[in-house]
Amino acid sequence: MKIITLICIILGLKFMPEGTSDGDAILLKVDENVVSDYKITVSVMHVKSRRGERSIKSKSWIQGRIRSFTEYLEPARERGTKMLKLEDQLWTYTPATDRTIRISGHMLRQSVMGSDLSYEDLMEDPRLHNLYIALISGEDEIDGRRCYILELTARKSEIAYYRREIWVDMERYVIMKENRYAKSGRLLKTTDVSDIKNIEGRWVATRVLFKDLLKTGDGTEFTLESISFEENIPEYIFSKASLRK
Repeated sequence: MKIITLICIILGLKFMPEGTSDGDAILLKVDENVVSDYKITVSVMHVKSRRGERSIKSKSWIQGRIRSFTEYLEPARERGTKMLKLEDQLWTYTPATDRTIRISGHMLRQSVMGSDLSYEDLMEDPRLHNLYIALISGEDEIDGRRCYILELTARKSEIAYYRREIWVDMERYVIMKENRYAKSGRLLKTTDVSDIKNIEGRWVATRVLFKDLLKTGDGTEFTLESISFEENIPEYIFSKASLRK
């Protein structure tokens, strides 16, 4: 046990219980970087489709993995559109129609605001360790940063992406690059991180290009303008009544 603990210290990993692989330990540290009890974010989604380019700004209030509320701020035609996630349920509200719609079934595969992100992506548990078994398949270098390459295999068959391949910064435990695959082995989506910042003691990806390979266009770039962790979020935010306010 002393030898195992020493190895974990040398690798910069927390001691893990018997039966947990090094890959799973790395994935847990990735989760620690991105998941918090409460956080508030402001971000811009720049969609580069075959029809042209457009930017959409939003603000989100997030509680762990179970609840989130998003309000779109810009452009004017999208202002006031809202989304509410309560565990495994998702609703959207559009002021132009003054209607609240529950997103479920095949609708979850639809694009969010014409982006390369689907509603199914939004509903996914952000704690990857809950969804996948991780194995270290190699090492690589991205933008001068040494990375572990992890092969992730789904713990359950109903997960949207049966397999993932991620490149994790060895020092900061941030995902630098990712490939998402169908069970057939077909590559479905990719992500590439181009900017990372230390915010409140966490390493956070602040600029990410997300590409759906089943769509035309140059992908969707997400820019995180601000994020604050462990904020006190009023309970009423996570209610269906907030959609129509």
